[in-house]
Amino acid sequence: MSFTFQINDGLTFHHDEYLLNKAEENKPVLHKQTVTSSQLCTLMKDETKLEGYTTKTIDTVIESLKMKKDDTIIIDFHTHYIGHFSIDIDHTGSPMDSPLYIRLRFAEVPAELAHQSDEYDGWLARGWIQEEYIHLDELPAHLSLPRRYAFRYVEIKVIDTSPKWQVIFSHPTVVAESSGDDQQCKTFALDDQALQKIYDVGVKTLHDCMTDVFEDGPKRDRRLWLGDLYLQAKANYVTYGNKELVKRCLYLFAGTTVDDGRISANVFVKPKVVPDDTFLFDYSLFFITTLYDYQQVYHEKELLDDLYPIAKKQMDYSLQFVHDGLLTCPKDYPVFVDWSNEFNKDTCAQVIMIYALKQFIALGAQQNEEMESYTEILEKMIAYTKEHLYDASRHLFKALDGSYNIATQSWAVLAGIFPMEENKKIMQACIHDLFPIRNIATPYMYHYITEALFISGLHDEANKQIKNYWGKMIDLGADTYWEAFDVDQPDYSPYGSPIISSYCHAWGCGVVYLLNKYMKED
Repeated sequence: MSFTFQINDGLTFHHDEYLLNKAEENKPVLHKQTVTSSQLCTLMKDETKLEGYTTKTIDTVIESLKMKKDDTIIIDFHTHYIGHFSIDIDHTGSPMDSPLYIRLRFAEVPAELAHQSDEYDGWLARGWIQEEYIHLDELPAHLSLPRRYAFRYVEIKVIDTSPKWQVIFSHPTVVAESSGDDQQCKTFALDDQALQKIYDVGVKTLHDCMTDVFEDGPKRDRRLWLGDLYLQAKANYVTYGNKELVKRCLYLFAGTTVDDGRISANVFVKPKVVPDDTFLFDYSLFFITTLYDYQQVYHEKELLDDLYPIAKKQMDYSLQFVHDGLLTCPKDYPVFVDWSNEFNKDTCAQVIMIYALKQFIALGAQQNEEMESYTEILEKMIAYTKEHLYDASRHLFKALDGSYNIATQSWAVLAGIFPMEENKKIMQACIHDLFPIRNIATPYMYHYITEALFISGLHDEANKQIKNYWGKMIDLGADTYWEAFDVDQPDYSPYGSPIISSYCHAWGCGVVYLLNKYMKED
Protein backbone atom coordinates (compact mmCIF):
# COMPACT_ATOMS: atom_id res chain seq x y z
CA MET A 1 0.00 0.00 0.00
CA SER A 2 1.43 3.37 -0.90
CA PHE A 3 0.56 6.94 -1.70
CA THR A 4 2.60 9.61 -3.42
CA PHE A 5 2.26 13.24 -2.42
CA GLN A 6 1.54 15.49 -5.37
CA ILE A 7 3.13 18.93 -5.57
CA ASN A 8 1.76 20.75 -8.60
CA ASP A 9 3.33 24.17 -8.90
CA GLY A 10 2.15 26.80 -11.32
CA LEU A 11 -1.54 25.93 -11.32
CA THR A 12 -4.13 28.65 -11.71
CA PHE A 13 -7.24 27.97 -9.68
CA HIS A 14 -10.42 29.83 -10.49
CA HIS A 15 -12.35 30.95 -7.41
CA ASP A 16 -15.91 31.49 -8.55
CA GLU A 17 -17.45 33.83 -5.98
CA TYR A 18 -21.00 33.10 -7.11
CA LEU A 19 -20.56 29.37 -6.53
CA LEU A 20 -18.60 29.83 -3.29
CA ASN A 21 -21.32 32.13 -1.96
CA LYS A 22 -23.82 29.35 -2.71
CA ALA A 23 -21.60 27.01 -0.68
CA GLU A 24 -21.63 29.47 2.21
CA GLU A 25 -25.42 29.81 2.04
CA ASN A 26 -25.68 26.06 2.65
CA LYS A 27 -23.28 25.97 5.60
CA PRO A 28 -24.93 23.84 8.29
CA VAL A 29 -25.55 24.44 11.96
CA LEU A 30 -23.41 22.28 14.24
CA HIS A 31 -25.43 20.42 16.85
CA LYS A 32 -23.56 20.29 20.15
CA GLN A 33 -23.89 17.73 22.91
CA THR A 34 -22.21 17.94 26.33
CA VAL A 35 -21.09 14.52 27.55
CA THR A 36 -19.43 13.78 30.89
CA SER A 37 -17.87 10.56 32.09
CA SER A 38 -16.21 9.52 35.33
CA GLN A 39 -15.75 5.95 34.08
CA LEU A 40 -12.16 4.77 34.39
CA CYS A 41 -10.60 1.75 32.74
CA THR A 42 -7.28 0.02 32.31
CA LEU A 43 -5.57 -1.25 29.18
CA MET A 44 -5.35 -5.01 29.04
CA LYS A 45 -4.42 -7.80 26.64
CA ASP A 46 -7.16 -9.50 24.61
CA GLU A 47 -6.10 -11.40 21.51
CA THR A 48 -9.64 -11.17 20.08
CA LYS A 49 -9.40 -7.36 19.77
CA LEU A 50 -7.43 -5.02 17.51
CA GLU A 51 -3.71 -5.52 18.03
CA GLY A 52 -4.53 -7.67 21.03
CA TYR A 53 -5.70 -4.83 23.28
CA THR A 54 -8.95 -3.90 24.97
CA THR A 55 -9.94 -2.04 28.12
CA LYS A 56 -11.36 -3.24 31.43
CA THR A 57 -13.67 -1.07 33.51
CA ILE A 58 -12.53 -0.30 37.05
CA ASP A 59 -14.80 0.79 39.89
CA THR A 60 -12.64 3.66 41.11
CA VAL A 61 -14.26 7.09 40.91
CA ILE A 62 -12.00 9.66 39.26
CA GLU A 63 -12.61 12.29 41.92
CA SER A 64 -11.39 9.91 44.65
CA LEU A 65 -7.90 9.54 43.19
CA LYS A 66 -4.97 11.51 44.57
CA MET A 67 -2.44 11.29 41.78
CA LYS A 68 1.31 11.80 41.97
CA LYS A 69 4.29 11.59 39.64
CA ASP A 70 4.01 8.83 36.97
CA ASP A 71 0.40 7.98 37.84
CA THR A 72 -1.90 7.42 34.85
CA ILE A 73 -5.65 7.18 34.34
CA ILE A 74 -7.74 6.30 31.29
CA ILE A 75 -11.20 7.84 30.99
CA ASP A 76 -13.76 5.94 28.89
CA PHE A 77 -16.52 7.99 27.25
CA HIS A 78 -18.27 4.73 26.20
CA THR A 79 -18.42 5.52 22.48
CA HIS A 80 -16.70 7.65 19.84
CA TYR A 81 -17.05 11.45 19.86
CA ILE A 82 -15.54 14.42 18.09
CA GLY A 83 -15.33 17.66 19.98
CA HIS A 84 -13.54 19.71 22.61
CA PHE A 85 -12.33 18.24 25.90
CA SER A 86 -12.18 19.92 29.31
CA ILE A 87 -11.50 18.81 32.87
CA ASP A 88 -11.29 20.35 36.34
CA ILE A 89 -7.98 20.00 38.19
CA ASP A 90 -7.16 20.67 41.83
CA HIS A 91 -4.49 19.65 44.32
CA THR A 92 -4.46 18.31 47.87
CA GLY A 93 -1.80 18.13 50.55
CA SER A 94 0.78 20.83 51.13
CA PRO A 95 0.76 24.15 49.25
CA MET A 96 1.46 23.94 45.53
CA ASP A 97 5.21 24.58 45.38
CA SER A 98 5.77 23.60 41.73
CA PRO A 99 3.91 23.54 38.41
CA LEU A 100 1.85 20.54 37.43
CA TYR A 101 3.15 18.82 34.30
CA ILE A 102 0.77 16.39 32.56
CA ARG A 103 0.35 14.58 29.28
CA LEU A 104 -3.03 13.93 27.67
CA ARG A 105 -3.57 11.37 24.92
CA PHE A 106 -6.77 10.88 22.96
CA ALA A 107 -7.56 7.52 21.37
CA GLU A 108 -10.32 6.18 19.15
CA VAL A 109 -9.39 2.55 19.95
CA PRO A 110 -7.45 0.96 22.84
CA ALA A 111 -4.59 -0.10 20.55
CA GLU A 112 -3.54 3.53 20.13
CA LEU A 113 -2.75 3.69 23.85
CA ALA A 114 -0.41 0.71 23.55
CA HIS A 115 2.00 2.77 21.41
CA GLN A 116 4.15 5.76 22.24
CA SER A 117 4.45 8.77 19.96
CA ASP A 118 8.25 8.65 19.99
CA GLU A 119 8.02 5.23 18.30
CA TYR A 120 6.27 6.72 15.27
CA ASP A 121 8.36 6.81 12.09
CA GLY A 122 5.69 7.03 9.37
CA TRP A 123 5.32 9.22 6.30
CA LEU A 124 2.47 11.38 7.57
CA ALA A 125 3.22 14.36 9.80
CA ARG A 126 3.46 13.41 13.48
CA GLY A 127 1.52 16.59 14.25
CA TRP A 128 -1.63 14.49 13.68
CA ILE A 129 -0.89 12.48 16.84
CA GLN A 130 -3.54 13.38 19.41
CA GLU A 131 -1.24 14.19 22.30
CA GLU A 132 -0.76 17.28 24.44
CA TYR A 133 1.78 18.26 27.10
CA ILE A 134 0.52 20.86 29.56
CA HIS A 135 2.09 22.90 32.37
CA LEU A 136 -0.23 24.41 34.95
CA ASP A 137 1.26 26.91 37.38
CA GLU A 138 -1.81 27.39 39.54
CA LEU A 139 -4.53 25.10 40.81
CA PRO A 140 -7.49 24.80 40.97
CA ALA A 141 -7.97 25.24 37.24
CA HIS A 142 -10.48 24.41 34.56
CA LEU A 143 -8.45 23.05 31.65
CA SER A 144 -10.26 23.50 28.33
CA LEU A 145 -8.24 22.39 25.33
CA PRO A 146 -8.60 24.51 22.18
CA ARG A 147 -8.09 21.71 19.65
CA ARG A 148 -10.84 19.40 18.48
CA TYR A 149 -10.24 15.70 19.01
CA ALA A 150 -11.75 12.43 17.79
CA PHE A 151 -11.77 9.88 20.60
CA ARG A 152 -13.43 7.50 22.98
CA TYR A 153 -10.58 7.28 25.48
CA VAL A 154 -8.58 10.00 27.24
CA GLU A 155 -5.37 9.00 28.97
CA ILE A 156 -3.92 11.46 31.49
CA LYS A 157 -0.43 10.94 32.86
CA VAL A 158 1.04 13.01 35.66
CA ILE A 159 4.58 13.54 34.41
CA ASP A 160 5.64 15.39 37.53
CA THR A 161 4.53 17.22 40.65
CA SER A 162 6.21 18.14 43.86
CA PRO A 163 6.30 15.29 46.42
CA LYS A 164 4.47 17.65 48.82
CA TRP A 165 1.08 17.50 47.06
CA GLN A 166 -1.13 15.36 44.81
CA VAL A 167 -3.46 16.04 41.89
CA ILE A 168 -7.23 15.55 41.79
CA PHE A 169 -9.09 15.43 38.46
CA SER A 170 -12.87 15.81 38.12
CA HIS A 171 -15.68 16.44 35.62
CA PRO A 172 -14.04 15.22 32.40
CA THR A 173 -16.27 16.55 29.63
CA VAL A 174 -16.47 16.59 25.86
CA VAL A 175 -18.62 19.07 23.96
CA ALA A 176 -19.31 16.90 20.92
CA GLU A 177 -20.36 18.41 17.61
CA SER A 178 -21.83 17.29 14.32
CA SER A 179 -24.12 18.69 11.64
CA GLY A 180 -25.90 15.34 11.70
CA ASP A 181 -29.13 15.85 13.62
CA ASP A 182 -30.06 12.51 15.19
CA GLN A 183 -33.66 13.67 15.62
CA GLN A 184 -33.88 13.91 11.82
CA CYS A 185 -32.18 10.57 11.14
CA LYS A 186 -34.46 8.03 9.50
CA THR A 187 -34.81 4.71 11.28
CA PHE A 188 -34.13 1.44 9.54
CA ALA A 189 -34.81 -1.94 11.09
CA LEU A 190 -33.31 -5.27 10.03
CA ASP A 191 -34.33 -8.72 11.22
CA ASP A 192 -30.70 -9.82 11.24
CA GLN A 193 -29.21 -8.40 14.45
CA ALA A 194 -25.63 -8.66 13.19
CA LEU A 195 -26.51 -6.60 10.13
CA GLN A 196 -28.46 -4.18 12.32
CA LYS A 197 -25.37 -3.56 14.43
CA ILE A 198 -23.28 -3.07 11.27
CA TYR A 199 -25.86 -0.57 10.01
CA ASP A 200 -25.96 1.37 13.29
CA VAL A 201 -22.16 1.66 13.47
CA GLY A 202 -22.23 2.93 9.88
CA VAL A 203 -24.68 5.66 10.85
CA LYS A 204 -22.44 6.64 13.77
CA THR A 205 -19.47 6.80 11.39
CA LEU A 206 -21.38 9.10 9.06
CA HIS A 207 -22.58 11.26 11.95
CA ASP A 208 -19.06 11.82 13.29
CA CYS A 209 -17.78 12.80 9.83
CA MET A 210 -20.46 15.46 9.33
CA THR A 211 -19.24 18.91 10.36
CA ASP A 212 -19.44 22.04 8.20
CA VAL A 213 -18.55 19.71 5.32
CA PHE A 214 -18.52 15.94 4.89
CA GLU A 215 -15.06 15.24 6.33
CA ASP A 216 -13.07 12.17 5.38
CA GLY A 217 -11.90 11.61 8.95
CA PRO A 218 -12.38 13.77 12.07
CA LYS A 219 -9.09 12.65 13.62
CA ARG A 220 -6.82 13.11 10.63
CA ASP A 221 -7.08 15.01 7.34
CA ARG A 222 -10.38 16.68 8.37
CA ARG A 223 -10.94 17.55 4.73
CA LEU A 224 -13.56 17.32 2.06
CA TRP A 225 -12.46 14.55 -0.33
CA LEU A 226 -14.48 13.73 -3.45
CA GLY A 227 -14.23 9.94 -3.17
CA ASP A 228 -15.47 10.03 0.42
CA LEU A 229 -18.18 12.56 -0.43
CA TYR A 230 -19.59 10.26 -3.10
CA LEU A 231 -20.28 7.52 -0.54
CA GLN A 232 -21.20 9.88 2.30
CA ALA A 233 -23.86 11.54 0.17
CA LYS A 234 -25.41 8.15 -0.65
CA ALA A 235 -25.53 7.20 3.03
CA ASN A 236 -26.85 10.64 3.96
CA TYR A 237 -29.83 10.41 1.60
CA VAL A 238 -31.17 7.35 3.43
CA THR A 239 -30.38 8.61 6.95
CA TYR A 240 -30.03 12.29 7.83
CA GLY A 241 -31.31 13.65 4.54
CA ASN A 242 -29.13 16.75 4.90
CA LYS A 243 -29.31 17.87 1.30
CA GLU A 244 -27.87 21.31 2.12
CA LEU A 245 -24.61 19.75 3.24
CA VAL A 246 -24.29 17.83 -0.03
CA LYS A 247 -25.05 21.03 -1.97
CA ARG A 248 -22.41 22.91 0.02
CA CYS A 249 -19.77 20.33 -0.79
CA LEU A 250 -20.63 20.27 -4.49
CA TYR A 251 -20.48 24.05 -4.67
CA LEU A 252 -17.12 24.08 -2.88
CA PHE A 253 -15.59 21.78 -5.48
CA ALA A 254 -17.28 23.62 -8.34
CA GLY A 255 -16.10 26.99 -7.08
CA THR A 256 -12.41 26.04 -6.91
CA THR A 257 -11.52 24.36 -10.20
CA VAL A 258 -8.32 24.73 -12.17
CA ASP A 259 -8.66 27.00 -15.19
CA ASP A 260 -8.36 23.96 -17.48
CA GLY A 261 -11.49 22.46 -15.89
CA ARG A 262 -9.97 19.92 -13.53
CA ILE A 263 -11.55 19.43 -10.12
CA SER A 264 -9.23 18.90 -7.17
CA ALA A 265 -9.38 15.67 -5.20
CA ASN A 266 -9.99 17.57 -1.97
CA VAL A 267 -10.67 21.01 -0.57
CA PHE A 268 -9.61 22.73 2.66
CA VAL A 269 -12.21 25.02 4.22
CA LYS A 270 -10.31 26.51 7.18
CA PRO A 271 -9.22 29.20 7.68
CA LYS A 272 -10.49 29.84 4.15
CA VAL A 273 -11.51 27.77 1.14
CA VAL A 274 -8.41 26.43 -0.61
CA PRO A 275 -8.36 23.58 -3.16
CA ASP A 276 -5.55 21.07 -2.76
CA ASP A 277 -3.03 20.60 -5.57
CA THR A 278 -3.77 16.87 -5.59
CA PHE A 279 -5.65 15.41 -8.55
CA LEU A 280 -6.98 11.88 -8.92
CA PHE A 281 -8.60 10.94 -12.22
CA ASP A 282 -11.47 8.91 -10.78
CA TYR A 283 -12.10 11.34 -7.93
CA SER A 284 -12.57 14.20 -10.40
CA LEU A 285 -15.19 12.12 -12.20
CA PHE A 286 -17.02 11.53 -8.93
CA PHE A 287 -18.07 15.18 -8.95
CA ILE A 288 -20.26 14.19 -11.89
CA THR A 289 -21.58 11.04 -10.24
CA THR A 290 -22.32 12.84 -6.95
CA LEU A 291 -24.18 15.55 -8.86
CA TYR A 292 -26.10 12.85 -10.75
CA ASP A 293 -27.11 11.08 -7.54
CA TYR A 294 -28.24 14.35 -5.98
CA GLN A 295 -30.44 15.11 -8.98
CA GLN A 296 -31.93 11.62 -8.83
CA VAL A 297 -33.09 12.35 -5.29
CA TYR A 298 -33.97 16.07 -5.34
CA HIS A 299 -34.37 17.20 -8.99
CA GLU A 300 -33.16 20.76 -8.38
CA LYS A 301 -33.01 22.71 -11.62
CA GLU A 302 -31.11 25.66 -10.18
CA LEU A 303 -28.36 23.44 -8.82
CA LEU A 304 -28.02 21.63 -12.13
CA ASP A 305 -27.94 24.93 -14.03
CA ASP A 306 -25.10 26.08 -11.76
CA LEU A 307 -23.04 22.92 -11.75
CA TYR A 308 -23.60 21.24 -15.11
CA PRO A 309 -21.07 23.56 -16.84
CA ILE A 310 -18.46 22.52 -14.25
CA ALA A 311 -19.25 18.86 -14.84
CA LYS A 312 -18.98 19.38 -18.59
CA LYS A 313 -15.54 21.01 -18.35
CA GLN A 314 -14.31 18.13 -16.20
CA MET A 315 -15.71 15.54 -18.58
CA ASP A 316 -14.24 17.29 -21.63
CA TYR A 317 -10.84 17.45 -19.95
CA SER A 318 -11.01 13.74 -19.09
CA LEU A 319 -12.08 12.68 -22.57
CA GLN A 320 -8.91 14.03 -24.15
CA PHE A 321 -7.23 10.88 -22.84
CA VAL A 322 -9.63 8.59 -24.73
CA HIS A 323 -8.49 7.51 -28.19
CA ASP A 324 -10.33 4.95 -30.34
CA GLY A 325 -12.31 3.82 -27.31
CA LEU A 326 -9.33 3.31 -24.97
CA LEU A 327 -8.59 5.51 -21.96
CA THR A 328 -4.96 6.08 -21.08
CA CYS A 329 -4.55 8.07 -17.87
CA PRO A 330 -1.46 10.29 -17.75
CA LYS A 331 1.07 9.65 -14.98
CA ASP A 332 0.51 13.09 -13.50
CA TYR A 333 -3.24 12.43 -13.24
CA PRO A 334 -3.29 9.05 -11.45
CA VAL A 335 -6.33 6.89 -10.87
CA PHE A 336 -6.88 5.99 -7.21
CA VAL A 337 -9.37 3.06 -7.07
CA ASP A 338 -7.89 1.91 -3.74
CA TRP A 339 -4.84 2.51 -1.53
CA SER A 340 -3.23 -0.57 -2.99
CA ASN A 341 -0.82 -0.22 -5.88
CA GLU A 342 -0.38 -3.97 -6.06
CA PHE A 343 -2.72 -4.40 -9.01
CA ASN A 344 -3.01 -2.82 -12.45
CA LYS A 345 -5.68 -0.09 -12.54
CA ASP A 346 -5.88 0.81 -16.24
CA THR A 347 -8.97 -1.22 -17.19
CA CYS A 348 -10.59 -0.22 -13.91
CA ALA A 349 -10.12 3.43 -14.91
CA GLN A 350 -11.67 2.60 -18.30
CA VAL A 351 -14.89 1.22 -16.80
CA ILE A 352 -15.11 3.98 -14.16
CA MET A 353 -14.94 6.43 -17.05
CA ILE A 354 -17.81 4.58 -18.76
CA TYR A 355 -19.78 4.69 -15.50
CA ALA A 356 -19.32 8.45 -15.15
CA LEU A 357 -19.87 9.17 -18.84
CA LYS A 358 -23.27 7.44 -18.76
CA GLN A 359 -24.34 9.63 -15.86
CA PHE A 360 -22.96 12.77 -17.50
CA ILE A 361 -25.00 12.03 -20.63
CA ALA A 362 -28.10 11.67 -18.46
CA LEU A 363 -27.40 15.07 -16.85
CA GLY A 364 -26.90 16.62 -20.29
CA ALA A 365 -30.24 15.24 -21.44
CA GLN A 366 -31.89 16.93 -18.44
CA GLN A 367 -30.35 20.19 -19.67
CA ASN A 368 -31.58 19.57 -23.23
CA GLU A 369 -27.98 19.50 -24.40
CA GLU A 370 -26.90 17.79 -27.61
CA MET A 371 -25.14 14.66 -26.37
CA GLU A 372 -24.53 12.79 -29.63
CA SER A 373 -20.75 13.26 -29.56
CA TYR A 374 -20.56 11.96 -26.00
CA THR A 375 -22.78 9.01 -26.84
CA GLU A 376 -20.49 8.09 -29.73
CA ILE A 377 -17.46 8.09 -27.42
CA LEU A 378 -19.36 6.01 -24.88
CA GLU A 379 -20.28 3.42 -27.50
CA LYS A 380 -16.67 3.22 -28.67
CA MET A 381 -15.42 2.78 -25.13
CA ILE A 382 -17.93 0.02 -24.38
CA ALA A 383 -17.11 -1.71 -27.69
CA TYR A 384 -13.37 -1.56 -27.02
CA THR A 385 -13.86 -2.87 -23.49
CA LYS A 386 -15.93 -5.82 -24.68
CA GLU A 387 -13.70 -6.69 -27.64
CA HIS A 388 -10.23 -6.16 -26.20
CA LEU A 389 -10.47 -6.19 -22.40
CA TYR A 390 -12.92 -9.00 -21.72
CA ASP A 391 -11.90 -12.63 -21.47
CA ALA A 392 -15.15 -14.40 -22.31
CA SER A 393 -13.63 -17.80 -21.51
CA ARG A 394 -13.13 -16.74 -17.89
CA HIS A 395 -15.95 -14.19 -17.64
CA LEU A 396 -13.40 -11.67 -16.37
CA PHE A 397 -12.02 -8.33 -17.53
CA LYS A 398 -8.27 -8.12 -17.87
CA ALA A 399 -5.85 -5.26 -17.45
CA LEU A 400 -3.62 -4.23 -20.33
CA ASP A 401 -0.81 -6.30 -18.82
CA GLY A 402 -3.06 -9.38 -18.94
CA SER A 403 -3.69 -9.55 -15.18
CA TYR A 404 -7.03 -9.82 -13.43
CA ASN A 405 -8.19 -8.02 -10.29
CA ILE A 406 -11.37 -7.76 -8.25
CA ALA A 407 -11.61 -3.95 -8.48
CA THR A 408 -11.94 -3.99 -12.26
CA GLN A 409 -14.64 -6.65 -12.23
CA SER A 410 -16.65 -4.78 -9.61
CA TRP A 411 -16.54 -1.45 -11.41
CA ALA A 412 -17.36 -3.12 -14.73
CA VAL A 413 -20.51 -4.54 -13.18
CA LEU A 414 -21.41 -1.15 -11.69
CA ALA A 415 -20.82 0.44 -15.10
CA GLY A 416 -23.24 -1.98 -16.75
CA ILE A 417 -20.89 -3.08 -19.52
CA PHE A 418 -22.96 -6.24 -19.82
CA PRO A 419 -26.56 -7.05 -18.84
CA MET A 420 -27.58 -8.74 -15.60
CA GLU A 421 -27.05 -12.33 -16.76
CA GLU A 422 -23.41 -11.76 -17.69
CA ASN A 423 -22.82 -9.61 -14.61
CA LYS A 424 -23.77 -12.57 -12.47
CA LYS A 425 -21.29 -14.77 -14.32
CA ILE A 426 -18.59 -12.14 -13.83
CA MET A 427 -19.10 -11.97 -10.08
CA GLN A 428 -19.41 -15.74 -9.81
CA ALA A 429 -16.07 -15.97 -11.62
CA CYS A 430 -14.69 -13.47 -9.10
CA ILE A 431 -15.84 -15.64 -6.22
CA HIS A 432 -14.22 -18.68 -7.84
CA ASP A 433 -10.98 -17.09 -9.09
CA LEU A 434 -10.37 -13.91 -7.09
CA PHE A 435 -11.81 -14.68 -3.65
CA PRO A 436 -10.77 -14.49 -0.88
CA ILE A 437 -10.02 -10.86 -1.57
CA ARG A 438 -6.36 -9.90 -1.48
CA ASN A 439 -4.46 -6.59 -1.69
CA ILE A 440 -7.55 -4.54 -0.79
CA ALA A 441 -7.47 -2.91 2.62
CA THR A 442 -10.12 -0.18 2.65
CA PRO A 443 -13.88 -0.11 3.22
CA TYR A 444 -13.90 2.17 0.17
CA MET A 445 -13.13 -0.58 -2.34
CA TYR A 446 -14.99 -3.22 -0.33
CA HIS A 447 -18.09 -1.05 -0.79
CA TYR A 448 -17.90 -1.33 -4.58
CA ILE A 449 -17.14 -5.05 -4.49
CA THR A 450 -20.14 -5.63 -2.25
CA GLU A 451 -22.46 -3.48 -4.36
CA ALA A 452 -21.39 -5.38 -7.48
CA LEU A 453 -22.43 -8.60 -5.73
CA PHE A 454 -25.82 -7.11 -4.87
CA ILE A 455 -26.36 -5.80 -8.40
CA SER A 456 -25.51 -9.22 -9.81
CA GLY A 457 -28.19 -10.84 -7.68
CA LEU A 458 -25.69 -12.51 -5.34
CA HIS A 459 -27.26 -11.17 -2.17
CA ASP A 460 -26.14 -14.00 0.10
CA GLU A 461 -22.52 -13.50 -0.90
CA ALA A 462 -22.89 -9.72 -0.49
CA ASN A 463 -24.27 -10.11 3.02
CA LYS A 464 -21.44 -12.51 3.79
CA GLN A 465 -18.91 -9.90 2.69
CA ILE A 466 -20.57 -7.27 4.87
CA LYS A 467 -20.47 -9.51 7.93
CA ASN A 468 -16.93 -10.70 7.26
CA TYR A 469 -15.56 -7.20 6.69
CA TRP A 470 -17.55 -4.50 8.48
CA GLY A 471 -18.70 -7.04 11.07
CA LYS A 472 -15.11 -8.06 11.75
CA MET A 473 -14.20 -4.48 12.61
CA ILE A 474 -17.00 -4.50 15.19
CA ASP A 475 -15.77 -7.82 16.57
CA LEU A 476 -12.34 -6.22 16.99
CA GLY A 477 -13.85 -3.37 18.99
CA ALA A 478 -14.87 -0.71 16.47
CA ASP A 479 -17.34 2.00 17.52
CA THR A 480 -16.95 3.56 14.05
CA TYR A 481 -15.47 2.18 10.83
CA TRP A 482 -11.81 2.50 10.03
CA GLU A 483 -9.90 4.08 7.18
CA ALA A 484 -7.92 0.93 6.50
CA PHE A 485 -8.63 -2.67 7.45
CA ASP A 486 -7.20 -5.89 6.07
CA VAL A 487 -9.02 -8.97 7.29
CA ASP A 488 -5.83 -11.01 6.89
CA GLN A 489 -3.73 -8.41 8.75
CA PRO A 490 -6.03 -6.78 11.32
CA ASP A 491 -3.18 -4.70 12.73
CA TYR A 492 -2.30 -3.28 9.31
CA SER A 493 -1.71 0.47 9.20
CA PRO A 494 -0.73 2.27 6.00
CA TYR A 495 1.22 4.71 8.17
CA GLY A 496 3.29 2.34 10.28
CA SER A 497 1.49 2.90 13.58
CA PRO A 498 -2.12 3.02 14.79
CA ILE A 499 -1.52 6.30 16.61
CA ILE A 500 -1.73 8.05 13.23
CA SER A 501 -4.45 5.84 11.67
CA SER A 502 -8.03 7.06 11.34
CA TYR A 503 -10.54 4.83 13.14
CA CYS A 504 -13.55 6.90 12.13
CA HIS A 505 -13.40 7.33 8.39
CA ALA A 506 -16.10 8.45 6.01
CA TRP A 507 -15.76 5.83 3.31
CA GLY A 508 -16.72 3.13 5.80
CA CYS A 509 -20.26 4.53 6.11
CA GLY A 510 -21.33 3.38 2.63
CA VAL A 511 -22.53 0.09 4.10
CA VAL A 512 -25.54 2.05 5.41
CA TYR A 513 -26.56 2.82 1.84
CA LEU A 514 -25.96 -0.76 0.72
CA LEU A 515 -28.10 -2.31 3.43
CA ASN A 516 -30.84 0.28 3.09
CA LYS A 517 -31.06 -0.07 -0.69
CA TYR A 518 -30.54 -3.77 -1.29
CA MET A 519 -32.05 -5.29 1.82
CA LYS A 520 -35.27 -3.45 1.00
CA GLU A 521 -35.30 -5.21 -2.34
CA ASP A 522 -35.04 -8.69 -0.81
